[in-house]
Amino acid sequence: MEVSARDRSAFPRGPFPQIAFMGASNVGKSSLINRLVNVRRLARTSKTPGRTRAIDFYLVNRKLYFVDLPGYGYAKVPDGIRAAWKRLVESYLQGDPGPDLGILLVDVRRGPRPQDLQLLEWLASRRLENCVVLTKTDKLSRNRVDQSARQAARELGLPAEAGPLAVSAETGDGIPSLWNVIDRACAARRSHTLEPPTPGGGGIFVAGGAESPASAERTRPGRDRS
Repeated sequence: MEVSARDRSAFPRGPFPQIAFMGASNVGKSSLINRLVNVRRLARTSKTPGRTRAIDFYLVNRKLYFVDLPGYGYAKVPDGIRAAWKRLVESYLQGDPGPDLGILLVDVRRGPRPQDLQLLEWLASRRLENCVVLTKTDKLSRNRVDQSARQAARELGLPAEAGPLAVSAETGDGIPSLWNVIDRACAARRSHTLEPPTPGGGGIFVAGGAESPASAERTRPGRDRS
């Protein structure tokens, strides 16, 4: 982990693109980040939703940051912590440089929450590049995943060509397509194409495999995360 920021003064600055992962608590942000970079415990997962109380920035192959935002919508988190998360997340999303792409994660089994729609509308109103990703698709049949994707697109008001991506951190399904989206978002900030790592190698809301040697050399595992 490069930086675990609890204040905007700790946000990294510099030339690297920033890809922000956001969504409800326990939606699978940490697991997806780990799968994308092929580092088993870069972002630590937790069985206790609402654990993340900072914004974690992971420098990937010295080319871009993956940014793990605190989850929202977890009822057991005290109101004071919710308010602090809200201020922290808003200061990042509205800041400079802020994210080059916001990836909104939605559990394919549960569909979009009201906070998801609110966040998506907020990102669009600020013209922040974004995409919706359905997670945990290995838990459902392919037909059920397709049905859930169509339903989520309707609920979120997405056009057919911009429907949500379906991915599984467990099986790797959809990961190459998500890397393509990330690459396009980074293209304006870089003069060369990003290659995915290879194995072995106003208000928004109340913020509620194997290790790659190259990645491990440049990052450190964080604490337990949701």
